[in-house]
Amino acid sequence: MRFGLVHRVMTDALAVLGILALLASGQFGPWVSGSILAGLVVALAIRDAWERYPWLKHLDAVALLGVLGLQIGRLMLDPNANVLDVLIEFAAALQIIRLATRKGAAHDQQVIVLALLHLISGTVLGGGLGYGLCFLGVLIVAPGALVLSHLRREVEGNYRQGARDRTGLPVDVPRILRSRRVVGRTFLGVTCLLSIPIFVFTAMLFVLFPRVGLSLLLLNRGHSGRMIGFSGRVDLGEVGVLRSDPTLVMRVEVPNLPDPPPARLPLHLRGTALDAYDGRAWTQSESFKRIVETEAGIVPFEDRWPDSALDPVMHIDLDPIDPPVIFLPPHASGLKLRTRATVSGEPSATAYRGPEGELRYQPIDDRGLKYDVFLSRKKAPSFKRMIASERWRYLTVPKDMPERVRQLAQTWAKDASTPLERARAIEHHLRTEYRYDLASPSGKDPQPLDHFLFESKRGHCEFYSTAMAIMLRTLDVPTRNVTGFVGGSYNRFGRFYAVRQGDAHSWVEAWLDEQQGWVTFDPTPPSDAAPKSDMVGAWAYLRDLVEATSQRWDRHVVSYDLNQQVSLLSSFTSRSRRGGSILPETTRGRAYGLAAVGLVVAGAGAAMWLRRRKQRGVVGPRGADPRSASAILATALYEALDAAMGARGVGRSPSTPPLKHAQALSEMSHPLAEEVLALTEIYLRARFGGEPLSDEERRSFERRVKALRQAPTVQAGAQAAAS
Repeated sequence: MRFGLVHRVMTDALAVLGILALLASGQFGPWVSGSILAGLVVALAIRDAWERYPWLKHLDAVALLGVLGLQIGRLMLDPNANVLDVLIEFAAALQIIRLATRKGAAHDQQVIVLALLHLISGTVLGGGLGYGLCFLGVLIVAPGALVLSHLRREVEGNYRQGARDRTGLPVDVPRILRSRRVVGRTFLGVTCLLSIPIFVFTAMLFVLFPRVGLSLLLLNRGHSGRMIGFSGRVDLGEVGVLRSDPTLVMRVEVPNLPDPPPARLPLHLRGTALDAYDGRAWTQSESFKRIVETEAGIVPFEDRWPDSALDPVMHIDLDPIDPPVIFLPPHASGLKLRTRATVSGEPSATAYRGPEGELRYQPIDDRGLKYDVFLSRKKAPSFKRMIASERWRYLTVPKDMPERVRQLAQTWAKDASTPLERARAIEHHLRTEYRYDLASPSGKDPQPLDHFLFESKRGHCEFYSTAMAIMLRTLDVPTRNVTGFVGGSYNRFGRFYAVRQGDAHSWVEAWLDEQQGWVTFDPTPPSDAAPKSDMVGAWAYLRDLVEATSQRWDRHVVSYDLNQQVSLLSSFTSRSRRGGSILPETTRGRAYGLAAVGLVVAGAGAAMWLRRRKQRGVVGPRGADPRSASAILATALYEALDAAMGARGVGRSPSTPPLKHAQALSEMSHPLAEEVLALTEIYLRARFGGEPLSDEERRSFERRVKALRQAPTVQAGAQAAAS
């Protein structure tokens, strides 16, 4: 292998991986990304022959000044320009200029340094699965590139110092670079194997030092773009993005699925409800934003407290979206935000309540939101209240609405005697007598609803929901228009439903009576109201695999924080004391993933794999499954105990294991120590020992926690002893 060629290829590969780590974040628009890639291709294609032309002697300086002036002009003239984006784009341009004009080992080392800086910048921008692949590539290539760069620098240094070879002639640098005897396959193999200890050391740092919050650097970019069925405002005259956008919006893990799970599942994830219609557009007549009060991190709906131990739980991973709405299924009884703990004191996500039951969150970075939704076991609607004095708002219709719309509603519901029957009748007619069409001509008409009902008889979901809502209002049934996402397609690898932008939808909530509350109706034809998935066969299989892998990367790597570290170390300590399996189910996947990457890097990982097999052969019995009903119930009960201890001024730090906290109270002779220790031992036996809890034991635990919370105030002497 030619020394110079191998060195150049490895240096180029490192530069390409660094720039791809930036582009993989998805933070740059198509024009910027395309320009960077085009410049990279041109820079790699340029040979050293350009140095022969004197008029190109100062090409690097001219190009650098031109790019610098362009970026400064953007910052001064464009009010929407992001400082971080401009700096990173300039760093990418600097790399391209250096690749195109490099001369010798000194410039190659600059290329390597810039590539490593790009890798760090990619971490700030997002660190998704694409970044992870680039990071793995850098681990493999960087040792060889650094060693070869050092060798070339030594050769060129000897030449500048007048060194001579064995024949007495000056060192011939070009001949050495063309030599095939300097670098062989063994040399390259050994240098690439250096990535194994580097990877192990990096993995140790990753586990020991959780991700530091970088929200101040990210400066929360907006995510613009109109989507049919979801927006803070629904205008029948506007044309939205067609229902073919495959961009992933959220991943939803649905409980109690049949076997096998359905390929597509309508979920009707509610985002925003709109109550005012002016003849063309839906808006909200009220505007307010109040922070949501929570207890133990749980947000109840309309003062109905969910049973966190028995209610089924739906897990939702929501990608960044604008507006930052929290999406809920129709039968939600409460939710719990999954907060992150970081070493930088980064604030947690905060939920806000808006009009019509809308919930939003305050973005703290570009990583979206993860939350759990408690589902009502009795299928009770999420919203059951309506203030009688505000009933008129949900019955108002446009003053210039044609009379024949009212007459058509009366004709369709002539045989209906109850609000439910009227809603079912109108829903049936719209579903069976009209056609779904994304390019409906009715949006251009001065009366789009009238044109849709009597002229075109075709339109998208917003026409259907508007028609049903207004027609029910003419029949004295309060309604509101709801926007959100209809559902998702099942991912066989990640076991979640993938909800995409193309699944954006619009439907109706109708108030029936005090018992039934606001009930969901979807008048869009069933085949067009279902979740969309244009991919089939091998492409769908590949897409599911990539999205499931991306989810695991995000969950176990990007979202790794102080909470997960404490959980990992606590599980390690508690299980090793009992002689059980060291790694719990929730973290075992991360350990296997790291081991698998080590095996791919080089065959030397086989020895590590054999040692792991040997170690697993001598460990004791496996602990209780953390996903079992007993473990879930025990966890919920201890959360109540934890909240009670916090209320009594003896709260447990997240870094302190439950048993250690209870023992510390006993050592201080705290008056509550005996009861806390007894309840903690019950929790540990059920959570990790697999001991089931009966209904009577659960009720007894709850009564004891309540009594502990309401116990008489501790005397001053006891307080002093505890302190």
